[in-house]
Amino acid sequence: MPASNKNQGSSPPNNPIVVIPARMASTRLPGKPMADIGGKPMILRVMEQAIKAGIGPVVVAAAEQEIVDAVTNAGGKAVLTEPGLNSGSDRVFAALGQIDPEKNHDVVINLQGDLPLIDPEIIKSSLLGLSLDDADIATLAAGITDPDELRDPNVVKVAVGFDKKANGIGRAIYFSRLAVPGGDGPHYHHIGIYAFRREALERFVNLPSSQLEVREKLEQLRALENGMTIGCALVDTVPFGVDTPSDLERARKIIKKQNQ
Repeated sequence: MPASNKNQGSSPPNNPIVVIPARMASTRLPGKPMADIGGKPMILRVMEQAIKAGIGPVVVAAAEQEIVDAVTNAGGKAVLTEPGLNSGSDRVFAALGQIDPEKNHDVVINLQGDLPLIDPEIIKSSLLGLSLDDADIATLAAGITDPDELRDPNVVKVAVGFDKKANGIGRAIYFSRLAVPGGDGPHYHHIGIYAFRREALERFVNLPSSQLEVREKLEQLRALENGMTIGCALVDTVPFGVDTPSDLERARKIIKKQNQ
């Protein structure tokens, strides 16, 4: 079911750009960006969905020439970045320096390269948390309904309160692999797509790793520990991510069914 946007009244930034970090050295699924899904490498399917979102230029920030060649041969835009960069955010920032040294783009969306089935509307929604007056970064959340998901440490949760008056936008208080907050009430699955204000991304990648970031293995906690504000928009659906060989087979089956 396509995700519905709960925040239609919010205004997007002036000139966003979407950057998709990609590298071949995935631990659980080596060569992930080039994994074939219905006759196309996964990275091309992610790029196509980002283009359909229609919110700005789309660029792949690649760690290897193989990825650059696949993207450019398909008519897309890609840049080669240093393979040893620590994170996707670092790769996005490095690519941005090549793509837009004049700093014309005021917001940068860091879109994961392992979301081949993502609804373009979810990508659009990633900007909405920036409508929070002091937001440096925006991200997304969806309600958790499955108790197993709530207990799964691989499912990242975000502690956020969504005020109905704020039209489905809240301030992220904490991110954890545990079920936070305590007490009765809803819990939210964090969707790891980020829209950074340009200056916030530069600040973020130049900060040292923080204590809670290392402890939880969640880099967004570095931003919170350093006083940055993360606005969070509520959507209906968690996009399906490909992290393992079984995920890849599932994605192939879904695409095959869609093409029948």
